[in-house]
Amino acid sequence: MSDTSRRPSKPGKPYRRPQKDPVRILAFEALRAVDERDAYANLVLPPLLRKAREKGDFDGRDAALATELVYGTLRRQGTYDAIIAACVDRPLREVDPPVLDVLSLGAHQLLGTRIPTHAAVSASVELARVVLGDGRAKFVNAVLRKIAQHDLDGWLEQITPPYDDDPEEHLAVVHSHPRWVVSALWDSLGGGRAGIEDLLEADNERPEVTLVARPGRSSTDELLREEAAVPGRWSPFAVRLTEGGEPGAIEAVKDGRAGVQDEGSQLVALALANAPVEGTDEKWLDGCAGPGGKAALLAALAAERGALLLASEKQPHRAGLVAKALAGNPGPYQVITADGTRPPWQPGSFDRVLMDVPCTGLGALRRRPEARWRRRPEDLDNFAPLQRDLLRTALESVRVGGVVGYATCSPHLAETRAVVADVLKQFPDAELIDARPLLPGVPALGDGPDVQLWPHLHGTDAMYLALLRRTA
Repeated sequence: MSDTSRRPSKPGKPYRRPQKDPVRILAFEALRAVDERDAYANLVLPPLLRKAREKGDFDGRDAALATELVYGTLRRQGTYDAIIAACVDRPLREVDPPVLDVLSLGAHQLLGTRIPTHAAVSASVELARVVLGDGRAKFVNAVLRKIAQHDLDGWLEQITPPYDDDPEEHLAVVHSHPRWVVSALWDSLGGGRAGIEDLLEADNERPEVTLVARPGRSSTDELLREEAAVPGRWSPFAVRLTEGGEPGAIEAVKDGRAGVQDEGSQLVALALANAPVEGTDEKWLDGCAGPGGKAALLAALAAERGALLLASEKQPHRAGLVAKALAGNPGPYQVITADGTRPPWQPGSFDRVLMDVPCTGLGALRRRPEARWRRRPEDLDNFAPLQRDLLRTALESVRVGGVVGYATCSPHLAETRAVVADVLKQFPDAELIDARPLLPGVPALGDGPDVQLWPHLHGTDAMYLALLRRTA
């Protein structure tokens, strides 16, 4: 009987089984999920890490390396693609996606980490042997050896057009953002080269984990007992975990008394809650409540005043997440599944309304680096009608003297000021109010009356907020 467990080998070269590296195999699996299923790494990676720990394959250092390999590769994908393209003899679109993922992982180890060159190449080739086979592993080996001939700065000097010749393309390659995103962010930010470079660099940094202590249910004092926990910069309910960690293992987070929430999102909810209203303050609405972070904070703040929060979400599964986030809130609340453009409530029913609308998410590229490669300029046209409809609903839903908060996690002018300006033309009985005093202590808020937060200036996602009051 023949031995089918051994592959044929050349004379003098006995077959060697590829060495399985759990860390790099997991990183490769995460990248394939992002590419094949349009999954988000922040949703794919945690269950993969948890499964690896349960199997005994991983310790804390392994998890940290796998996380760095996945997120580092995704953040620098555009730059690495340009470098790989310079090292292969065919267009990148003709390279099989799994091969390109292995090459990108290898490029990040060579150019973006302190892993020694020989270790980065050999580990990547071994990964290729395991997941691609010997033939394509040879191709990976040849390409990575070419990449290893220069460091990142050396490659950028070769592949990047001079800033003076084409500033947007230069920034796009150096900072690994699509050119159209660079252009859009620059338009919104304004200013010269230094500001946009600081912003693009901030997009490529790993953000800290930020917690929110939900009022009446938890406290920052409780959360500050956690390892490497420090107070937030701006929100009185924020605590930052400077060394990351597993927030889901924290007792207050497990119980729903606290949550993971960017400080920018906290500031948006707080500004709406603290905006002055004329008359009653009894009924609040979160009209796009999924997945529930802002709704949970608003519900806790409303409970302190004896007000009710209605949290509405169109997608049933997201409405379920909202219900989970609000479970245990000490005050009255209700969660419904409803389309915010065809609301089941009567006009003028609410004193405060938050409409955090669906958008391109260009303000959260630190957390979802893969989104920069998925989004297209035409996505703006798809979101535009919905964003305007939802803001119109918000203004129709608030009573005279009440306040609406229009928020997006995108700084793109087409999703922020353009939407507000267009809708205000249809509502002469509504006016913008200055949101800046409602973010006390937060610097660099611009000329107002709306607010645009920035990763490089505020350490938050690039949240946008406009506050509007119905006047008649």
